[in-house]
Amino acid sequence: MFDIGWSEILVIIVVAIVVVGPKELPRLMGTFGRYAGKLRRAAAEFQRQFDDAIRDTEMAEVKKAMEAVRAETASLNQPVMLPKVDAPASPTTPAPVIPPAPVAPPAVVTATAETKIKPKLPRKRAASTKPKAGSRKRTKTPAEPPHDA
Repeated sequence: MFDIGWSEILVIIVVAIVVVGPKELPRLMGTFGRYAGKLRRAAAEFQRQFDDAIRDTEMAEVKKAMEAVRAETASLNQPVMLPKVDAPASPTTPAPVIPPAPVAPPAVVTATAETKIKPKLPRKRAASTKPKAGSRKRTKTPAEPPHDA
C-alpha cells in the first residue's frame, strides 16, 4: 500500500522533533495512536458490514435455488427412485401356468481308460524331532558363590 522505508521514517521523526519540539512529541504520538486506532476500527467495521452484505446476498441466492428445486420436485407425481408399477392383470384372464421342468437322473461316472485314477504319493515326513547339533537348550545353573580373594 504505502511504500515507506526506514529513511522516510527517520526524516518524518526529525521533522516532527524540529516542528513540534521534544516536549510535545509524546502527546502528539499518543494522539496519533488514538486516531490510528479509530481508523482501524472504522475499517474493520466497514469490512464486517461488507462481508455481511455479501453473505446475505449469497444466502438469498441459495434460498432462491432451494425454492426452485422444491417447486420442481413438488410437480412430480411419483417418487423419483421407485420403479413404475404396471397395471394389474384383469381377474377374468387366468394367469399362465408354467409346467415344472423334468428332472434328469443323476449321471453315473464310469472309469474308462482315459480317466485313470492316479495313486496318491506318500507325504514327506515331518522334520525330525531330534535336536540339531549345536542347538541344545541351555539350562540355568545354580549361581556360584563369590570367590573370596
